[in-house]
Amino acid sequence: MTEQVIFKIDKKLKEQAMKKAKREGLSLSVVLKSAARAYVDDEFKVGISYSPQLIRAIRQSEKEIREGKIFRGDLRELIKKV
Repeated sequence: MTEQVIFKIDKKLKEQAMKKAKREGLSLSVVLKSAARAYVDDEFKVGISYSPQLIRAIRQSEKEIREGKIFRGDLRELIKKV
């Protein structure tokens, strides 16, 4: 039994992938099925990348934790202090 998968992809990327697949005598569907199979078989890895802004925010939070600037306790108490 097969299932239909629908997802959004950048139009230009889709066109480029379709052209490349066609040059290689394949359909985009075959390419995507092969990628899914490779992923399941641990032959295809997907990496996660983090934005520079997120990395800076995490580093800043770590610094504040080390310096004891992080409030622990009841939020209502914090609001009273502000």
